[in-house]
Amino acid sequence: MNTPATHDTTSRRWQLLAITAVIVYLLWLLAPVLMPFAVAGMLAYLGDPLADRLERLGLSRALAASIVFLVLVIVFVVVLLLLIPLISRQIENLISNWPHYADWAQNTAWPWVQTKLHLDPKMFQSDQLMADIKAHIGSIGSIATEVLGKVSRSGLGIVLWLTNLVLIPVVAFYLLRDWDRMVSAIDRMLPRSIEPTIAYLAHESDKVLGAFVRGQLLVMLALGIFYGGALSLVGISVGLLIGIVAGLLSFVPYLGFIVGFGGAVIAVLVQYGDVTHLLIVCGVFVVGQLLEGYVLVPKLVGDKIGLHPVAVIFAVLAGGELFGFLGVLLALPAASVIMVLLRYLVERYRQSDLYTEEGEEDPVIAEVDIVVHNADGSTVESETAVPLKPGPVQPDQL
Repeated sequence: MNTPATHDTTSRRWQLLAITAVIVYLLWLLAPVLMPFAVAGMLAYLGDPLADRLERLGLSRALAASIVFLVLVIVFVVVLLLLIPLISRQIENLISNWPHYADWAQNTAWPWVQTKLHLDPKMFQSDQLMADIKAHIGSIGSIATEVLGKVSRSGLGIVLWLTNLVLIPVVAFYLLRDWDRMVSAIDRMLPRSIEPTIAYLAHESDKVLGAFVRGQLLVMLALGIFYGGALSLVGISVGLLIGIVAGLLSFVPYLGFIVGFGGAVIAVLVQYGDVTHLLIVCGVFVVGQLLEGYVLVPKLVGDKIGLHPVAVIFAVLAGGELFGFLGVLLALPAASVIMVLLRYLVERYRQSDLYTEEGEEDPVIAEVDIVVHNADGSTVESETAVPLKPGPVQPDQL
């Protein structure tokens, strides 16, 4: 029989679940307009620790937020002034060398594939395939030109784009200034029965997000600089562009490596066509992987996130499917928080009666001692149930 206290607890849980479902549904509905607020929130989250340090030095929160905001703006402007000319030159170089890449693919790569895989030459009609590719590229360019023309002619589209662009720094400044006040207000609104649990989960999520957001951004920056600089030293004309793309895509496990390595191999074969430069490129990416796996990620990110590569890929694809580009942007931070919640639920399960309560002995099985070897070399003895080997059925048992 349910007691009134049990009924009240169940009712509160259903109310909290309903509130959570409504919030998630509203976020899903408002996803198209949440982009500037999400980007501004990430900038404010990145700048909050620095603002807190300035506050501890005696500055007011408004002055500390203003200094941090000014630093972020200066860094952003400097990065744009440095990267835009470099990237534009790299793209121009890629466009000017595109006929060489097409000629290499038509006369070298595809005939080699036909020979090695013993394919029917009719499957790879290079002239026809290149003509189809050029035709599709032309159609894509015409479609893009038409779309851009419509957008440029649409005053509303320009206004919305400019509004989002202006909103990001404005919202970021106000969020940064009032960050601690908003966190305190949310804490005061939480039901007192769940406030300690929410505070613990928020603290753990903050540690994980801090390790991911700040650490992973530094990893991406370091890999982009390393790959871009190393490939440029090798002599690849578009090496800087390939390195930047590989660094930006490194937040998805192995995606940056695959895209960067594939692009660098094609570029070096087209530009040089010898084994020496190909081996140098392979060496660059081997060193990059060792640097990422044994230096950058352990030092900057650590093992607090604990996301499996398959989980990372699924999170990015699911976020993009549900919320578009906003979902891709927030997929990994959201997945990191979900991992914190899952660890907490697993720990609660292991402390519950459902996990710890022992059942009655089963007469059909026997208990045997098994020694489990841990990763650190230690051993743990445990008992497990193993079915007894069935014997022959006696006539009197029928």
